[in-house]
Amino acid sequence: MIERLVEQLIYSARWILAPIYLGLSLALLALGIKFFIEVAHLLPHIVEITETDMVLVILSLIDLALVGGLIVMVMFSGYENFVSRIDLGEGTEKLDWLGKLDTGSLKNKVAASIVAISSIHLLKVFMNAKNVPNDKLMWYVIIHLTFVVSAVAMGLLDKSTRKAH
Repeated sequence: MIERLVEQLIYSARWILAPIYLGLSLALLALGIKFFIEVAHLLPHIVEITETDMVLVILSLIDLALVGGLIVMVMFSGYENFVSRIDLGEGTEKLDWLGKLDTGSLKNKVAASIVAISSIHLLKVFMNAKNVPNDKLMWYVIIHLTFVVSAVAMGLLDKSTRKAH
């Protein structure tokens, strides 16, 4: 009887994650606000801004969009995998991948997103390379390559463990 009570308590504890995923939606809102603030800062200067600066701002906006997509992925699939299935009524728009991302797939998508975000950040640094010391450039590249190698290793590990099953 005590064992069953402990198991039920442990199983119910998964609901502690629900407010965390709700908090991620607030982080997404904050990111959206930041995105539109950046756009509002860009628009008055659109005619006078240099092409390089324009590309840097656009890369920052793309960076924010990628982080937003990452938040949505983690929020929805994490909730579905660890808390409860999201039941949407018939005729309601549903994301194709909803309910299909297990923790391994999510981990790979998060790693790929981090690599993409790191790539954009590295591109922004390279576009401003004349103002960045060489040792800092080297560290940016090393950190980015670490993300790339980690993502590839996680993908290969996931692929090999799926074949074993």
